[in-house]
Amino acid sequence: MGKPTGFMEYVREIASEVSPRDRIHNWDEFHLPMEEVKLRNQGARCMDCGTPFCHTGNLVGGMASGCPINNLIPEFNDLVYRGLWKEALDRLHKTNNFPEFTGRVCPAPCEGSCVLGINNPPVTIKNIEYSIIDKGWQEGWITPEPPTTRTGKKVAVIGSGPAGLSAAAQLNKAGHWVTVYERADRPGGLLMYGIPNMKLDKEEVVLRRLNVLEAEGVTFVCNTEIGKDLPVETLLKDYDSVILCTGATKPRDLPIPNRDLKGIHFAMDFLTANTKAILDKTPGSDFISAQGKDVVIIGGGDTGTDCVGTSIRHGCRSLVQLEIMPKPPKERAANNPWPEWPKVYKMDYGQEEAEAVFGDDPRVYLTTSTQFEGDENGHVKAVHTVEVEWTKNEKGQFIPKPIPGTEKVRPAQLVLLAMGFLGPEEPLIKALNLEQDGRGNVKADYGQYETSLKGVFAAGDCRRGQSLVVWAFNEGRGVARACDLYLMGSTDLPA
Repeated sequence: MGKPTGFMEYVREIASEVSPRDRIHNWDEFHLPMEEVKLRNQGARCMDCGTPFCHTGNLVGGMASGCPINNLIPEFNDLVYRGLWKEALDRLHKTNNFPEFTGRVCPAPCEGSCVLGINNPPVTIKNIEYSIIDKGWQEGWITPEPPTTRTGKKVAVIGSGPAGLSAAAQLNKAGHWVTVYERADRPGGLLMYGIPNMKLDKEEVVLRRLNVLEAEGVTFVCNTEIGKDLPVETLLKDYDSVILCTGATKPRDLPIPNRDLKGIHFAMDFLTANTKAILDKTPGSDFISAQGKDVVIIGGGDTGTDCVGTSIRHGCRSLVQLEIMPKPPKERAANNPWPEWPKVYKMDYGQEEAEAVFGDDPRVYLTTSTQFEGDENGHVKAVHTVEVEWTKNEKGQFIPKPIPGTEKVRPAQLVLLAMGFLGPEEPLIKALNLEQDGRGNVKADYGQYETSLKGVFAAGDCRRGQSLVVWAFNEGRGVARACDLYLMGSTDLPA
């Protein structure tokens, strides 16, 4: 694929970005477009590798290896190299309903398993994908394509995040009438409120695609929580099938002394209120400001990074991000071989911005919080921490052990808990009397997706637990196929 000798002729180049010091003054996306000649050269780097691990979509070592939605990566790389952009877009849409989302927020496990990446920098797959879809929008190639016939079947999708949107898009293509229920005031779920605007623009990118889905026949009903605003009995009576795509929205808490102090918030509450303020053009009553505050973020993942970038844009006074795990190595460790996802040290956008403002990466590794300290008004004023080392307990399990003498008191008027999610919220699951697995997720086999209640399906994080956005897209497409098969006895939807 691409130019047979391209990987020997061209070095890896990625798109330029607005400098960290400049981009922190607004909420705009900061990736800059790349010249077409450079993009075609990057496509040329895709080698004729025989077995393209980039689109296998397997789990290796518990993490994604290759593209979970099986994007035909070598094929669209080759088409970009040849300047056949429209054909590249068609190839991309065969497996991916929303490349503009994955091209912006997916961590690109495809690049981690690129064969060229064994001993060279991998192909810039994510940037090529992003460029293909953006060119498609610019050229007007993406227009509503409503189905030519309708089956008369009605499907309710609960949740308008990544899994719900891909399920709705596919079922609508099959000719079913699809209604998507969303408890928030705008559709999009995680894509709308869980990811900051500078990573994924809401009005220019998310709403643009939602408008296409509506024009194709998908109905969105917002401000409606199933089981509260609309009884589950009504839903089961009015629809031929129901699909749960509610996500894993139960946050992991930190039960240490003085957790009830004011100024300690879950990260998603902070991020959601901020995005809503941007869209509404004014802060709401739930807005949480980091302006002028010492901010401590507990958790080192993507959500923590988003809290870093958001806090800096608010104008925080100082910022520390606590991570209980050790600092990753700069290169793959011996126990992290290709094609596993490379667990190596990198600076994400938020850390780059923190370095530009405060002079260093804000992450502090091998550190845990022991208690919060409050002032006379019941507001947090400090976080007590201690360094840890990972040792095995009597069961052979690795646990963090505090190191005496490493205690610190860190000033904080705002603490954001970004330690991941425990699973789906349970009221709807209980109302439907659905079976749950050992982790509290809705019990439904991967590939089948049907729950313990006939005609009710589950997909995405509410079924598999907290995971990547691209896995939610995978499951949304998969559950659409399973639901179509249930409704019609056969299906032509792709797996």
